[in-house]
Amino acid sequence: MRPARRLPTSNGRRRFLADLGLGFTGLALGALLFEDGIARSVAPEDTSEPAEAAPKAKSVIWLFMVGGASHLETFDPKPALTKYAGKTIAETPFEEVLKSPRLSKNFRPFSLAPKLGTKILPPQVGFRKRGESGIEVCDWLPCLGDCVDDMAVIRSLWTTDFNHTAQQLFHTGRILIDGREPSLGSWAHYGLGTLNRDLPKFVVLGRPPSDFGGGSASHQASYLGPEHDGVPLEADPDRAVPYPPQGLAHYCETQQAEFELVGQLNRLAAVEYPSDPALQARIKSYELAFRMQTAFPEIVQLNEESEETHKLYGLDDPVTSPFGRQCLVARRLVERGVRFIQLYHGGDPDDDNGLWDSHQELRKNLARQCSQVDRPIAGLLKDLKRRGLLDSTLVVWATEFGRTPNVEPRPEGEADPEDRRGRDHHIYGFSAWMAGGGIKGGTIHGSTDDLGFHAVEQRHFVTDVHATVLQQMGLDPRRFEIPGRKRLDIERGVPIAEIIG
Repeated sequence: MRPARRLPTSNGRRRFLADLGLGFTGLALGALLFEDGIARSVAPEDTSEPAEAAPKAKSVIWLFMVGGASHLETFDPKPALTKYAGKTIAETPFEEVLKSPRLSKNFRPFSLAPKLGTKILPPQVGFRKRGESGIEVCDWLPCLGDCVDDMAVIRSLWTTDFNHTAQQLFHTGRILIDGREPSLGSWAHYGLGTLNRDLPKFVVLGRPPSDFGGGSASHQASYLGPEHDGVPLEADPDRAVPYPPQGLAHYCETQQAEFELVGQLNRLAAVEYPSDPALQARIKSYELAFRMQTAFPEIVQLNEESEETHKLYGLDDPVTSPFGRQCLVARRLVERGVRFIQLYHGGDPDDDNGLWDSHQELRKNLARQCSQVDRPIAGLLKDLKRRGLLDSTLVVWATEFGRTPNVEPRPEGEADPEDRRGRDHHIYGFSAWMAGGGIKGGTIHGSTDDLGFHAVEQRHFVTDVHATVLQQMGLDPRRFEIPGRKRLDIERGVPIAEIIG
């Protein structure tokens, strides 16, 4: 650790006054200040209560299914959908779900609204009890079913954005028309020091949501500054970093000299523009980029992994290999101290909504998406566990919303054969799960009603997942606020205490 630099008196006074207004900034960024060589010594206070919770998770792997995975065909079985298939919701004993005040209270009008007068669609897949806990998981996810005793399945999430901009809402807590908030990964980046100076603290793998769904805002830092953005990288060894050294004659020493020159020029500009966050981020990005060019390509070279590990993640199958490679790289990043790894599945350049969207042919589409992630994610959980990393790594599986109990109201939707039908977006109740990092495994938390319509027991807005993640990382989400940027309580969330071990 470099010694703290001695500050001139006038500068010291300015820093002291600034620290008074920084609140959480001065506390949570202590590690970063030491890392940057500008920390000041402070006499320890006599207090019996630490400012932050003891961390249970050193790292987070955030798995996001882009498009809206159906909770009714993954983790929340509803036999009533079979019993009342072919009837409208209003024709069932559960008509009251359409009269609930939550129908309007939990919905933010933006561009579309739910249409709930079509007939109920029965589940398109079977469920069975898995593991010692007996939690029911769909037959499209048999490998994940083997891991259910390590998972806490949350069946009572709700959100407010009916459109796919809910992808941004799930990551930032803010609906698109209300402006941008920092993403969850950026808050973690902001609040925690690095465990490996050669790698970013926040890495993003996979294609993010389209611009229609909020785009890169799902892993960006907004007003925290660009230095806290997630760094998009590739799990492909040939494209691991965006701008690798070009040509055989581009020696390491030459490139280092170039970076040092650029750094000197940037710092000269920083003297004139000391508060320019983009410039500060640029300086750090150049320094990190140079170190990453050696560190990251080695991580995505998976030849040193055993054949058994390759099979565990599904690298021997073209269906599972693309996402399996990302999951294996995520494990290797955790081993090297990366704090937050965000994996997207289902982002697609030809589909603005995301591939988990299932307005038509739900049975065919959802079976395909599940087949691509089931082995890789289960392999990740099993591999982390056998290496002793699951206790310190929090794994989250999530999606922007669920799907309706009734058929998607397309013009010919109800006339289609059942296997051609799909479900619409559904914001009132859906599922996610968490594993490792101090989470109670083999747990079901919360529930939806008999039709899977409303979250009714132990309801949680999506930012409660954020608060749980941050708490497990040793951070208090209530203290994440900087001067001039007011956050609402609903954007901070509340940790889900019942699933924490």
